[in-house]
Amino acid sequence: MSANRQIDTMDAQRVRIFDTTLRDGEQSPGCSMNLDEKLQVAAVLEEMGVDIIEAGFPIASNGDFEAVCEIAARVRNATVAGLARATRKDIDRAWEALKGAARARIHTFISTSPLHMKYKLQMEPEAVHQAVIDSVSHARNLCDDVEWSPEDGTRTDPDFLCRCVESAIKAGAGTINIPDTVGYTVPHEFHALITMLRNRVPNIDKAVISVHCHNDLGLAVANSLAAIDAGARQVECTINGIGERAGNAAMEEIVMALRTRHDVLPYTTGVKTELITRASRLISAITGFSVQPNKAIVGANAFAHESGIHQDGYLKHSQTYEIMTPESVGLHRSTLVMGKHSGRHAFKVKLAELGYGDLSDNAVEDAFQRFKDLADHKKDVYDDDILALIDDTVVRQNDRIRFISLQVVCGSTGPQTAELELEVDGVPKRAKATGNGPVDATFAAIKAIFPHETRLQLYQVHAVTEGTDAQAEVTVRLEEDGRTVNGQGADVDTLVASARAYVNALNRLLLKRERSAPAAMSA
Repeated sequence: MSANRQIDTMDAQRVRIFDTTLRDGEQSPGCSMNLDEKLQVAAVLEEMGVDIIEAGFPIASNGDFEAVCEIAARVRNATVAGLARATRKDIDRAWEALKGAARARIHTFISTSPLHMKYKLQMEPEAVHQAVIDSVSHARNLCDDVEWSPEDGTRTDPDFLCRCVESAIKAGAGTINIPDTVGYTVPHEFHALITMLRNRVPNIDKAVISVHCHNDLGLAVANSLAAIDAGARQVECTINGIGERAGNAAMEEIVMALRTRHDVLPYTTGVKTELITRASRLISAITGFSVQPNKAIVGANAFAHESGIHQDGYLKHSQTYEIMTPESVGLHRSTLVMGKHSGRHAFKVKLAELGYGDLSDNAVEDAFQRFKDLADHKKDVYDDDILALIDDTVVRQNDRIRFISLQVVCGSTGPQTAELELEVDGVPKRAKATGNGPVDATFAAIKAIFPHETRLQLYQVHAVTEGTDAQAEVTVRLEEDGRTVNGQGADVDTLVASARAYVNALNRLLLKRERSAPAAMSA
């Protein structure tokens, strides 16, 4: 079935969710993912019911190309898209990666704003317009499903934008995506822009209007919702709102806004919202980007109540202070108390309750052993504690460097020393080091075992749950020769969590060293 015939039969109130976590999301500094991690994310996105998964930018690197190929081969229900600039080389490379997909889409783009055309492309408008026609035509000759984007669309001259959109549709684009590339627009302005395109472009009925909003002014979700209300029927977004600079529109916020305020936004998506929390935690664990506690939908405080007035109202009727149920986004209220006397069966039941019932036996065993160690140190083990263990253990099965043990001596008299054991490429190695404090000594010991030259850009600690016995979750950001990576580790001992986070960052750095330098990316 062609893209245009799909449009004719499509529910007029149905909004397609185009997830670009694996492409635009990965462009966040420190957010690069390896192949196994991308496959995990793609599997969760497909399970959620996402309509289109933008798997990457195939010409950017061999790693990106291979990831798009693998995702295209494995995903059966969602459309798999690959990004390409308006050149034959980019488009051919994208198609080579996508051609094994059950449903493939080539997404090609070119800048159309005066600023971008003059300084970035150094092209005249007529040349850009011809490039739109040529690139979309070439993509359409290869693939039935083509999407076209005018980069920096919200700062493009309206007449030129309408002309390019009309030509792209005529050349074969079934989806027209209007990006607010730099997060510049505001909701009423974006609503007017989408309305203008629907009124002025004569063949606009032959394409789905899509939007891709960045969050530089904190308006990405609001702008996306305004566009939907104006007639857009595809939204490009990411899990946790990750992406370039201030990020993209957060998928979970858009989907839950449509579900919760169906009275004023009478539109539907195919997303299984009960999987939102699981997807959010997976992205946080893989990227090392912690979700801020007050983040909408998936933040630790999103369903927490501390004020006495709020607590009183909530206990009398939950809807006094909750506009959606925690269960609707995949959160669970603990009914199975977990502690040091819990066995493997109870632990497996809890994992299934938390959305991790499909873990391998080895992964479950590793997580169970860490759970038992945690339960020996912590009186109350909460769901968030178990999830942190899963995130810290399961998603790093292929690391070259593994944490084994750490002993630290510290105090006001000094010197602070750290004795550390790591496993490097399967070989146990030990080192003892001193430093300006226990964390510095620990990191010095890591450098002694695995010499490297990096700059520590960020060291951040937060408690997973409340109490003095809470697990610490540590984020470390390392920089080397312009490459930036984040690592994350969790443990009841903050210093052990710090070592785990640093080692995780090193593993990511080693992976990034192997990847070729990416081509310029945007959208």
